[in-house]
Amino acid sequence: MKSYEDLDIYKISLSLFYEVHPASLLLPKYELYELGSQLRRSSDSVNSNIVEGYGRKRYKADFIKFLVYSHSSCLETKGHLLKIKNLYVGLIPEIERYINDYDILGAKIFNFIKYVENNWQT
Repeated sequence: MKSYEDLDIYKISLSLFYEVHPASLLLPKYELYELGSQLRRSSDSVNSNIVEGYGRKRYKADFIKFLVYSHSSCLETKGHLLKIKNLYVGLIPEIERYINDYDILGAKIFNFIKYVENNWQT
């Protein structure tokens, strides 16, 4: 792999960010800067931590640390989506798919962490 852009977890997380960001803007005005902002930031964090971790790939422990941050942000994003699903039923038509996609992404990040732990050589 030549770049973080070659990682499936990067591609998937960026694509999901681009979908979830505008969807978060459908929330009622009073939620745009509360739950909506948290959703946008956590979704962005999934992707950003993959990029930052890759930038530190020379240091295996740092790479793993940022991948763990990414995984945690993935779980946080799913949690925000679940809250929105239950608080604002039907507001975001694709919310079930987003929740499922973040589940799948979380598993992929977890598996990549295991790969780095067991196989990464600087």
